[in-house]
Amino acid sequence: MAKNSGIKLNLPSADDLFSTQEERDEESRESIQDIPIGEITDFPNHPFQVKMDESMMDMAESVKQYGVLVPALVREKAGGGYEMIAGHRRKMASELAGKTEMPCIIRNVTEDEAVLIMVDSNLQREEILPSEKAFAYKMKLEAMNRQGRRTDLTSTPSVAKFRTNETLAKEVGESRETIRRYIRLTELIPPILDMVDNGKVAMRPAVELSYLPKDQQETLYDTMQSEDCTPSHAQAIKLRKFSESGKLGEDVILSILSEEKPNQVEQFKIPKKRIDKYFSPGTSMKQMEDTIVKALELYRKKERDKGRER
Repeated sequence: MAKNSGIKLNLPSADDLFSTQEERDEESRESIQDIPIGEITDFPNHPFQVKMDESMMDMAESVKQYGVLVPALVREKAGGGYEMIAGHRRKMASELAGKTEMPCIIRNVTEDEAVLIMVDSNLQREEILPSEKAFAYKMKLEAMNRQGRRTDLTSTPSVAKFRTNETLAKEVGESRETIRRYIRLTELIPPILDMVDNGKVAMRPAVELSYLPKDQQETLYDTMQSEDCTPSHAQAIKLRKFSESGKLGEDVILSILSEEKPNQVEQFKIPKKRIDKYFSPGTSMKQMEDTIVKALELYRKKERDKGRER
């Protein structure tokens, strides 16, 4: 009896024997399919807002006339259906346009790969809120760390994390320190984070406030609302120091916020309710202010022209 030589032969499968290379290439190639919108769920903890603003209405009108021109990107879910990776705005526009299906590319990717694609595709937007960047950078950094994207596999965890931070910074065109500051914003309570998005609280003081425990942040927010003021960077540093020493109470918060800021200028305020009707939903306070100033400049020019005509 012949002895087994131990040599294994890699025999072709039946599919390989009875299908052409062209057919096998076609099977592996991604294709565009029309998928029922009801079968597509949003990406978990999607950090980018999908606003019902004028731009969305324009997109919905375009989808109604021409359909979705750029397919969305989805992946199959284990329990059935699909998970959106890129295309949340197109999905809402399709729903507003009365569509029941939308064209999608189905891609077989892991959860971390999906996070990286989702973040990168949305960072291409022209306008991104600080809160959107904050949670997007955090999600991407965590996914990169899980994937072990580092150049030296013998690195200690701290060195590996440093290198991952460097990689992320280079990919998004920000400094490591800027990335760190944005991610700190995820520690803010939602009302204060909204104030950062609206331009009422600047980045540097916001980062300092992120180190306060949640209950102290809530007390601070209530005080800011009642006193109609926000902390400067120096005041935010002072709030953090008192917090770390265990001495930050409501009276201390009020005392610090009551201090006059060195560069404080007189503010002229108009109740937001009085001017809301003149702006589209989702318009930021900064955009409102710029529009009002431009309108006043046009009004003054018109009055001057009238004076010359007389």
